[in-house]
Amino acid sequence: MRPFRSVTSHALVLDRPDVDTDQIIPKQFLKRIERTGFGEFLFFDWRKDPGFELNRPEAKGARILLAGRNFGCGSSREHAPWALQDYGFDAVVAPSFGDIFRQNSLKIGLLPVELPAGRVKELMARAQAGEELTVDLEARTAGGHPFELDDFSRECLLEGLDDVALTLRDEAPLAAYESAHPAPISTLLI
Repeated sequence: MRPFRSVTSHALVLDRPDVDTDQIIPKQFLKRIERTGFGEFLFFDWRKDPGFELNRPEAKGARILLAGRNFGCGSSREHAPWALQDYGFDAVVAPSFGDIFRQNSLKIGLLPVELPAGRVKELMARAQAGEELTVDLEARTAGGHPFELDDFSRECLLEGLDDVALTLRDEAPLAAYESAHPAPISTLLI
């Protein structure tokens, strides 16, 4: 994944609570295993409504999503953060997140920022007034408001380290261990 430091952009306001992963990316689009190509199906059912937030001209190019409480609740589909990221979002700011959605987001470099509901409402008002916002992971601020993120997740995002990259950092010691500890039984086909 690519490193994340900060993003400055206008923000899309999706002021709805309990947006679940089925609404973010419906089940009929879960047939592929690549992380790309899901953005066009983001909020597929809701986008049929011409007035839906993502269909508005001011939403075009937004890299920050401001959402309601419990964003990404529901099933554990990793496709939901993939769709948001593939569409162009780098950060989602909400009062709370579904736990699995939050973890899936961190694993791919989509930054979930949790702020108190009042601060999210303030950022929504600023965004609707046309103000660009900055989410700065190095400073741990969103729109000037501090947010918490554990040091390990922050380091992984700043360095662009997914699970594979984390493992590969220790490739030499792992290889040395493996070569010094042969398997107790042969796993080779003869």
